[in-house]
Amino acid sequence: MQGAGGTAGGIPQFFIGLICAVSGGWLLMNQVTVTSGWWTWWGPNTFGLSLLPFIIGTGLLFFNGRSKLGWLLLISGIAIILAGVLMNLRIYFQPTSLFNTLVMLALLSGGIGLLLRSLRDAEQAVARQGDKSDVSRDESNRS
Repeated sequence: MQGAGGTAGGIPQFFIGLICAVSGGWLLMNQVTVTSGWWTWWGPNTFGLSLLPFIIGTGLLFFNGRSKLGWLLLISGIAIILAGVLMNLRIYFQPTSLFNTLVMLALLSGGIGLLLRSLRDAEQAVARQGDKSDVSRDESNRS
């Protein structure tokens, strides 16, 4: 019978890890507040300037769809706009106790660890450990 990820790993481990990771991630994200403010990248009132590469690139692509300059300006304009939006976000972690923070982080990291562990092939891991012990026994018998 195939386990998680098509390997002989543990399906129960996978679901326990998934539940832990999702609950830890939800609890952690539940403590975060995201707000935004005015566009202040490169100074106040500069949002219009950040649209220029996008507008020029779009115009060039409507004129010639294969224009490398047009694609470069369009992609760089989109990147500038996305970077500006991300840079103007303000992310705050709401106050909570140290215990709650450690529980959130332990659930998240432990769940991810269990998920990854369940995707390993359990039979191969056991065989590798058995091979290592056989090699050490052979070396001790030679001495």
